[in-house]
Amino acid sequence: MRKILPHSFFNRDTKVVAKELLGKFLIRKMGNKEISVMIIETEAYDGLKDQASHAFKGKTKRTEVMFGHPGVFYVYLCYGMYNMLNIVTREYNYPAAVLIRSIQHQETNLIGPGKLTKFLAIDKSLNNKKAEKASGLWFEDRGIVIKERHIIKNSRVGVDYAGPVWSARKLRFYLPLA
Repeated sequence: MRKILPHSFFNRDTKVVAKELLGKFLIRKMGNKEISVMIIETEAYDGLKDQASHAFKGKTKRTEVMFGHPGVFYVYLCYGMYNMLNIVTREYNYPAAVLIRSIQHQETNLIGPGKLTKFLAIDKSLNNKKAEKASGLWFEDRGIVIKERHIIKNSRVGVDYAGPVWSARKLRFYLPLA
């Protein structure tokens, strides 16, 4: 069973979307080739109060996509070398997104958002594109059910700048195999 996730899937609470993306597949089409990978780790960034979120300081040219419609990609360059793939969540004009941190491809885990974007040839050309076949990048539900008790919750990675309260929040979700 291959069911493309509709945009309504992303128009929900960011933490719920981050957890429910675990076990879903990210599909990348390049030419005639499709690469399917299973998502095994995510992080939630939710709203203007989230001091670890790029949107914390308000809408800028870089972050305006986070204030847009759910189901749209937010891709940005980190440290001048790594593209990071996020999917916008929640209602229009509420800045929230889920970072895709790690994937599994044919028994190999690609841990780290920079490694997965390099593997899937994801760059800023996908920023503000809808998660659908027309963009060449989309999500599918293939019937894998992940129970809440199997999801590990931990603090997000690399957000110490957000202060002790926000950097300690358990908004990173992953499967034991990650």
